[in-house]
Amino acid sequence: MTPEEAVSALAAIAHPIRLQIYRRLVQAGQAGLPAGQLSSELALANSTLSFHIKALNQAKLVHARPLSRFIYYSADYAMMNALLAYLTEHCCADQSTRCECTEVVGCTPMMGALS
Repeated sequence: MTPEEAVSALAAIAHPIRLQIYRRLVQAGQAGLPAGQLSSELALANSTLSFHIKALNQAKLVHARPLSRFIYYSADYAMMNALLAYLTEHCCADQSTRCECTEVVGCTPMMGALS
C-alpha cells in the first residue's frame, strides 16, 4: 500500500456517516447488503447513501455488485487488512520490547526480550 492509498482510505472513513456505513458493511460480511436495506438500517436518504458510498468506493474500501434489480455493497476486506498492515508495519520498531503484529489484530506490544 502506498502512502497515498492509505491517506485516501483514512480520509474516506474520517466522516461519521461514512464510518458508520463502512462498519455496517464490515459487519455484514462478504455477502454485503443491498443499498435499500443499508439506507433503511442507517436511516439515510438514498441520495445521501449514494454520495457517501461513492467516496468509500473511490478509496477502494467497498465494492458494488448488481444482483437482479438490486445493488449490493460489501467491504473490501483485502483493502481493510492492507490498511491495518500499513499502519502497524513498523510497530514497536524503536522499542526494546517484543511486538506481535498481525494484519487483522494490529499492534500488541509485549514486555520481554526481543525474539
